Amino acid sequence: MYCYTLDKLPGSNGTGGLAGEESTLDMTGACVRGPVMCLCSEALGRVDMGRGRFDWFDWGSLPPTAGSRRDMESPHLTQRHRKLLKTDPVAALHHNSSSSSSSSSSSSVSTEENLPRLLRIQRARRQWVKELCAKYKMNTLRTIMPHHMSRIYVEDRHKLLYCEVPKAGCSNWKRTLMVLAGLASSTHHIKHDTVHYGNHLRRLDGFDPRGVAGRLDSYTKVLFVREPLERLVSAFRDKFESPNTYYHVVFGKPIVSKYRVNASEAARETGSGVTFREFVRYLLDTHRPVGMDIHWEPVNTLCSPCLLDYNFIGKFETMEEEANFLLTEIGAPKNLTFPSFKDRNPESARTSAHITQRYVSQLSAAERQMLYDFYYMDSLIFNYTKPPH
Repeated sequence: MYCYTLDKLPGSNGTGGLAGEESTLDMTGACVRGPVMCLCSEALGRVDMGRGRFDWFDWGSLPPTAGSRRDMESPHLTQRHRKLLKTDPVAALHHNSSSSSSSSSSSSVSTEENLPRLLRIQRARRQWVKELCAKYKMNTLRTIMPHHMSRIYVEDRHKLLYCEVPKAGCSNWKRTLMVLAGLASSTHHIKHDTVHYGNHLRRLDGFDPRGVAGRLDSYTKVLFVREPLERLVSAFRDKFESPNTYYHVVFGKPIVSKYRVNASEAARETGSGVTFREFVRYLLDTHRPVGMDIHWEPVNTLCSPCLLDYNFIGKFETMEEEANFLLTEIGAPKNLTFPSFKDRNPESARTSAHITQRYVSQLSAAERQMLYDFYYMDSLIFNYTKPPH
């Protein structure tokens, strides 16, 4: 199988290339002979993330970048701002401004202040992720395996890679990718089943190694996240409080059977009526009766932000503004805006912080702490503060 270095990808300025048709990696990062396909680097290492309790930090070192809906008008975007996401925004803008008007009267204003607000937010988020990954040594592992790419969707026209995070706007992002790819004329005409089961979009793990390496090297990598417990409650409400033949049978039945005392025969047979506390007990159980699911799997596991170095990290809390900003940056059609409609259980209210608190309050103090611990790295890496008890 083929083996690439991340630091020297084919098609980049590096000198990397094929390392041998049968070169692979074992779990320690050593190159071995075998049938597993992988991408590798010259410097590999283990990551021991542990399962420690929350060590909540002082988040004041960064400007607030999530959950805030303050109306702040962005400066007008000029042509020179486009495609800045592939480089350091400050450096790119400084180069442009210094070469064009070094003697301008505004030269005393810092480059940071001249940046559009959303680019400054992106710069802060990316820097935060980079520093956290380095602090916890989660960026030492440089091996990209197929499972790291299994949730990443590819849009070749606009050179976009989008990592799917369920319950963080992924349905509407897939609709948007389909329009960008020319597969549909409008996001409003694409049904939910078409989005998720139509197989219209290619995933990154479906390309050959050279195709994977080239796209990782040159495409804009995009990730949208959501406050972890709010995302969890949203998934629970969608999968267990609404009719769902798959989740009630596959997850509901074993959850009821293991965690409900004196469960009725009907509950055991249908798997309906799972409570949030039963669901959390399943999630925290190291010997779960049924495996994990992408709708509540941590984003750190789904999208590997310390490994893939995303160019754009958006947040569900400010989804519409940030998604439309990104579409402008990649040169999307002017008539394409990010959809905001809710097509799954549209009659029910969106899961909010208030609704999330109502569900979390059903847990004991110990269960709440363990649940926070479960999503610790998501909260830390994406700069979400600890919810109140």
